[in-house]
Formats: sequence, structure tokens, C-alpha cells
Amino acid sequence: MDIRRIRPAEHATAGDVCVAAYEPFLGGAEDDYRDRLRDVGTRDAEAEVWVAVEDGRVLGLVTSCMPGSPWREIGRDDEGEFRMLAVDPVARGLGVGTALARLCEDRAREHGAVGMALSSLAEMTTAHRIYERLGYVRDHERDWTPMPGVELLAFSKQL
Repeated sequence: MDIRRIRPAEHATAGDVCVAAYEPFLGGAEDDYRDRLRDVGTRDAEAEVWVAVEDGRVLGLVTSCMPGSPWREIGRDDEGEFRMLAVDPVARGLGVGTALARLCEDRAREHGAVGMALSSLAEMTTAHRIYERLGYVRDHERDWTPMPGVELLAFSKQL
């Protein structure tokens, strides 16, 4: 498995992977968050999108949000943050999510961060297990509601 920056030719495929990974958590066909998940090109222009690829197939992706990126939500100035960690449903259990999260931590360290932060839906328990294995803890003070009916749990870690 190769972890690297996404290539423009992979934006559409990666968008499909992201939507497939998040589909169980979306609110039906009218949920416009699906469009944000699919729009990998904009995220890659305004943050850093990284992919896990094997034999030319996108297994997963993550958006690493450095300070100054409009994609940051809860990260403090001295923290890295990542969003939209997504693993193709057929590639789950292969370590893709863990590898992508570690990559984000490495990128944050390279930029001088001393911690990491992220948000997750309460229902995303598989992702929570990855975060816990990597040393993230619940950060209740940063839980937040971006819109009615969407409650996000915060996790953080010292690097």
C-alpha cells in the first residue's frame, strides 16, 4: 500500500470512495454533505488530500488541514487536524485508516504541531477505535453542533 498526495486524475474516484464510506451516516438522498464529500478537488486545493493506493486502486483518503486551511474545524493554532478519513468499504480491516491518520500526524509534526484534533459523529464507532488505538482521547469541551441534528464528538492527542 502506497500513501501519497492525491493526483487530480484520482479526484472523482476518491470522491466516490469517500461517499461510499460515509453513506451509512448520511441523511438520505437529499443530504447535501454528500456533495462536500465528493468534492475532493476543492479540498485538495484548500488543504492536503492524501490517498492510500494499491495496484492503482484508491483504498482510502483523508484531508489534512494545516493552520490557515478553511477546512479546519476545531484545531488550535499549535495542532494539526484531519477530516473526512474514509476507507473503501471493501478495504476495511487492512490498516488503511490507521496509516492515513498516522500520515496526518507526521504532516502536523513537520509543521511544528504539538497536538492533533478531529471531530466525528457518535455513530462512527469503527473510526473511534482507530483513534483510541492511536492515543486520541475524547475532548468533551470541544464537542460541537455544526447544524441542527448533527452532533460531533471531539478527539485530541498530544504529539
